[in-house]
Amino acid sequence: MRKTLEDSAYDDWYIKFKPKGPWNSSKCDAVNKTDCSDKYHCQEQSPGFPTGDGNCGAPNCYCGSNVPCGFYIWNHSSTTVVHGQTFQEWFRDTYVFDYQGTSPMVSGFYFDDDWPAPNGDKVSGFPDPFPNMAEDMGITAADQMQIHKSYQANMATVYAEILKRGMFSWQQQWNGAASPTAKNGCCTRPLVANGSTCAPTLRKYCAADSPSQTRVMNYAFSPGSCIPGLKTLVPLTSPTQDIANFLLIRGPHAFLGHGWLGCSKKYEVPEQINWDYGEPVGLCKETATNSGIFEREWTKAKISMDCNTWTPTITMK
Repeated sequence: MRKTLEDSAYDDWYIKFKPKGPWNSSKCDAVNKTDCSDKYHCQEQSPGFPTGDGNCGAPNCYCGSNVPCGFYIWNHSSTTVVHGQTFQEWFRDTYVFDYQGTSPMVSGFYFDDDWPAPNGDKVSGFPDPFPNMAEDMGITAADQMQIHKSYQANMATVYAEILKRGMFSWQQQWNGAASPTAKNGCCTRPLVANGSTCAPTLRKYCAADSPSQTRVMNYAFSPGSCIPGLKTLVPLTSPTQDIANFLLIRGPHAFLGHGWLGCSKKYEVPEQINWDYGEPVGLCKETATNSGIFEREWTKAKISMDCNTWTPTITMK
């Protein structure tokens, strides 16, 4: 990152401040005041002086020669070729799959946030909104849509390379989306719910050709993550039901846990998640036509769910 920020050849790969101020965010570093840049940057999730997401007390926070510390924004739609690489090639081959991304110790990725599309003719929806961010950059809804589409195209090449390398990413796991190409976000949820949808859902996901059997499944504990207005810990509402349903429908590759609950939150882990259930013996089945009761044998346990009463049963062998 420092290399591309210090080398002016890479300038077009970054979104710049609009030509004329005033600007909400300063172009110059708060500590090293002679370090200034026309590339847009703010203090969102970056060192701030004297306070900020990362506290930067003088004389610390040196981020490179004439490079202010800050949160910079890539221009995914740039067509400028630098040192023989397009932005897409650099982003995939040099940034994501660098010496860390290609390390044998790394098997997967989580890509935080994205470039959203605008809301009609209005710029909106940035995952890390900073005061007057869009205004400082001077981007229009058309600009945002162009970068959004380019971001999607760039990430498509990254996702393809991940699979090619025999790796995985959180986003490529399936979490109940109807579209086979939809990406999983941070707001993961449980796939089976209490009520009238319980039995139909289990009938669908117990089938051999269901996505729960053919894709890497991502299943979250109830009530799920990204709850609007979440400020305190929300206890797990159905941990045993979630574990039973997960064991009923999971295929060869699956994840059970949490999505993002918020910064500095407690992530509850029920005791049963550590039990050894062995391996599944066949698929889950309904005990009788429309009984609403589903069972699945595991080598070390028998799992059942009664959708009529939302009652799970885990019997260890």
